[in-house]
Amino acid sequence: MVKFGTGGWRAIIGDEFTKANIQLLTQSLSKLMQKEGAAQIVIGFDRRFLSDTGAKWAAEVFAGNGIKVLFIPKNAPTPLIMYAVNTTGSKYGMAVTASHNPAEYNGIKVFTEGGRDATEQVTARIEAVIAELPEVKTMDFEEGLSQDIITYFEPFNDYIDSILGMLNIDAIREKHLNVLLDPMFGVSKTSLQTILLTARCDVDIINDRHDTLFGGRLPSPSAETLTRLKEIVKEKGYDIGIATDGDADRIGIIDNTGHFIHPNEILALLYYYLLEYKGWRGDVVRNIATTHTVDKIAKAYGQTCYEVPVGFKHISSKMEESDALIGGESSGGLTIRGHIRGKDGIFAAGLLVEMMCVTQKGLSDILDEIYRKYGYVQMTERDYKFSREKKAELMDLLFQQKKLPQFSEKIDHISYMDGVKVYFENGGWIIARFSGTEPLIRVFCEMENVEKANEISDCMCKFLGL
Repeated sequence: MVKFGTGGWRAIIGDEFTKANIQLLTQSLSKLMQKEGAAQIVIGFDRRFLSDTGAKWAAEVFAGNGIKVLFIPKNAPTPLIMYAVNTTGSKYGMAVTASHNPAEYNGIKVFTEGGRDATEQVTARIEAVIAELPEVKTMDFEEGLSQDIITYFEPFNDYIDSILGMLNIDAIREKHLNVLLDPMFGVSKTSLQTILLTARCDVDIINDRHDTLFGGRLPSPSAETLTRLKEIVKEKGYDIGIATDGDADRIGIIDNTGHFIHPNEILALLYYYLLEYKGWRGDVVRNIATTHTVDKIAKAYGQTCYEVPVGFKHISSKMEESDALIGGESSGGLTIRGHIRGKDGIFAAGLLVEMMCVTQKGLSDILDEIYRKYGYVQMTERDYKFSREKKAELMDLLFQQKKLPQFSEKIDHISYMDGVKVYFENGGWIIARFSGTEPLIRVFCEMENVEKANEISDCMCKFLGL
């Protein structure tokens, strides 16, 4: 069964990620597009197993339904595909990717007009048509090419030029930074290398071969998965280490000391940089599991911080509604006003490099500046797998009975916007929510130090029987 989560449809290859389900999803979207008079779609894919083939299967269905396909023939970062949807004026786009999920997964992300993630309303409509099991119409890929209903499309140069146009390239050129890239066997190498070399950085790369098993690691940039990047940056004296997840919409950063900069800190760094050093103004949007440090930064500059559910579609929608300057999440995805309406690890990397060159400070130095002004916090993150029976038990406990443990901190208020989030009077918080992309329950806690965060997390997890 095809079911969309917070980041598109994702499923295990050979189980639910099959040709039949790809065709069913695509036929359902074709029917919606025909009803809306949408005549064109952009399709791209990443380096996962079956991504290129799955993209062709999808293109054959659109072609069979008379819908023009702009097909990106080389593996492409998801933000590049979103950019292409926007610049071509297409009403829809599609990326065959499972982003940061384990290697046994693949999936499809659907984009709508302007190059944004499809909303829950759109994906619900696709699911409703899928449930009707529509008759699948196809046209052979080569025949589609010969009839010009499928055409190859190369948006790479425009995408790179767009990012270069938003960066202070002159400032970067003066510093000649030594940069180490880790694409995590994904699709960011060419884009990031092109941008950084154009800006006269010295660039070396690790983990760039095509490996559908992602080197046996989860293709998600975290402190645990970037140990090799940390070691080499520190040993060889690089100014910064940059990693991106499988489809390059998320980022992980290692500073010149070998310290992992948490994605929460990346969002705080960039928001502070845009306000304090570039003199820009605007609100910030974060999801419900992201640091409240950005709330403090926003308040100090007379701006507003908006909290939304997990899923970048909620961030981009709120950014558009409020004309916010920046939006991001604790998993490493962010964007700023004037760029695409989705997260972009490639652009975020370029902006961090610019920040180092303009301020002439290391990332940890700027972080210390932020913490001195707004207070130090630390976050703990825990993931737990569960059985179907355990999920039902937890759902009943948290959302029907609405029970919680007896915490050592006084509670200010509780939110059920997305999972259950407890806000404490001391400014700390804890959230427990079910992942929208994997069978996991996630527990995040932010407090004034890691010991307190672990204490509060232990209390919650023991109560939940995790």
